[in-house]
Amino acid sequence: MTGLCLGLAGVVWATLPMRNFTLTWSHSIEHVRWEEDYRVTADGLVLREARIQGSGAGMEPPEGAELRDGVWHYRVDLQPLSPLRLARTPEAGDYDLCVDGVCHPIGHWVGPPRADRPALELWGCPGAG
Repeated sequence: MTGLCLGLAGVVWATLPMRNFTLTWSHSIEHVRWEEDYRVTADGLVLREARIQGSGAGMEPPEGAELRDGVWHYRVDLQPLSPLRLARTPEAGDYDLCVDGVCHPIGHWVGPPRADRPALELWGCPGAG
């Protein structure tokens, strides 16, 4: 089974057995919620759909986004990402990782954001789980 590896520079800190997940966070200045749905593949993480619950400085939804019930929904055509690099600092807070509607802060698996480790990478890892 393919799973999700969390770590940095190829060093695995945690492995989660999953094929699909949603990454969520709040913009550190505008406090607007973002959500991105990913599928884990052998080629990398495929962004399937994204949502923004508002807009603000540098956070405009892309062309073609649809506003439904106050949330912008959109799709982008990207190559699979491997790794997906996330900035994590104590000041900005953490990301949530959701599977089947159950969400936990990423810190649940790798500890809270730390100033001396301001980044985290996500990638697909074969054989997880």
